[in-house]
Amino acid sequence: MNDNFSQSRFFILMLIVCQLLTVCCTRQAFPGQSFPNIKSQSEKKDLKIFLDSGTEKKLETRVTKPEEIISTARKYLGVPHCMGGTTMKCMDCSGLLLTVFREYGIALPHNSEEQARYGKIIPEINDLKKGDLIFFIRSYKTNRFITHSGIFIGNSKFIHTSTSKGVTITSLYDPWWNEKFIFGTRVFD
Repeated sequence: MNDNFSQSRFFILMLIVCQLLTVCCTRQAFPGQSFPNIKSQSEKKDLKIFLDSGTEKKLETRVTKPEEIISTARKYLGVPHCMGGTTMKCMDCSGLLLTVFREYGIALPHNSEEQARYGKIIPEINDLKKGDLIFFIRSYKTNRFITHSGIFIGNSKFIHTSTSKGVTITSLYDPWWNEKFIFGTRVFD
């Protein structure tokens, strides 16, 4: 990797960190609680979530492991891409994350830029762990800074929704994605 690219990536990463800090990067899926699924195997909690209609629903969550998140995401392999989709019929990249994590009681927004505000920032590919959310810039023309998201599954690969292949698994060292990787976030301890 050349020095100009490294410096540019560092500068962009610092801008993102500053932006996230000013917009409260510690925002949580369940305000007032940390991610509930991550503590001990035997621990269960009752959580309240708010449905789109504004009604409250009690949700019992269980301990979730990154492997469970990945296994659930794999169920969607081959689902075609469509903007705004969150079903087996079609889904987009942030819709995949929203749908998979929702199955475990973790509420993420349906927007890659907003999803990037959840969890602890992991700036380097080599520091990623299974289940980390990963984010990319400039994957399509838009005024948004972060344009794509996925789930790191280990062995330098991630599961995401590609516009051409639908839900698929790709190497982070694929030249297209590697140059667009900006950081990951860790929602699991």
